[in-house]
Amino acid sequence: MDTITCNALITMFEHIGEWEEALALLNRMEGARIDVNTITYNAAISNCERSGEWGEALALLSRMFECRIAMDTITYNAAISACEKGGESGAALA
Repeated sequence: MDTITCNALITMFEHIGEWEEALALLNRMEGARIDVNTITYNAAISNCERSGEWGEALALLSRMFECRIAMDTITYNAAISACEKGGESGAALA
């Protein structure tokens, strides 16, 4: 598999409500040394946002920072929205 295929699968998992599968695929990508990028992480964070998994969304945001993966407006919007949906608006401001 390649990055584009995996990104599409992560997005598909969002549409069927399988955020845990999306994060598992992200982990497998990294373990298999398949390139991950901003799009990969945005899709994973969006999965968490849609499922109300605000803690996981923030953990992914932190991981992006640690791995020096560029963040964009989509990244921040999805993370903020995840916090809002999870009832943790304060966490979005931290």
